[in-house]
Amino acid sequence: MVIASDLAAARQVEQHLLEEVTRYAYSEAAAFSIRLAVEEGLINAIKHGNGCDPAKVVEVGLDINERRIIISIADQGEGFDPSGVPDPTRDENLEKPCGRGIMLMRAYMDEVQYNRRGNQVRMVKNNT
Repeated sequence: MVIASDLAAARQVEQHLLEEVTRYAYSEAAAFSIRLAVEEGLINAIKHGNGCDPAKVVEVGLDINERRIIISIADQGEGFDPSGVPDPTRDENLEKPCGRGIMLMRAYMDEVQYNRRGNQVRMVKNNT
């Protein structure tokens, strides 16, 4: 699906994904993890990737079955190097408002990968 760089559109995507997760009987813990990771990924794509530019879109891919969900989120931004994002848990970064979304996605999903350009994230959550 393709959505506008708009937080209201992002919430609609989150709702759709949660309906699918429920349909495939994922646990409450898995549903929470997926919702949090997707929210962070969409916010990053809209705000950081597309700079809230209404002329740009976000592409969201979904592949789900009873065993696992794969979600991809791609923006039209220039991309970034995820390894260059400072660790938000280090003392010098505790009060900085950035970097926590990536940390949360990695903590709550089983796999998080970025494309080479850094403008697409692919996340996997297994239904255990």
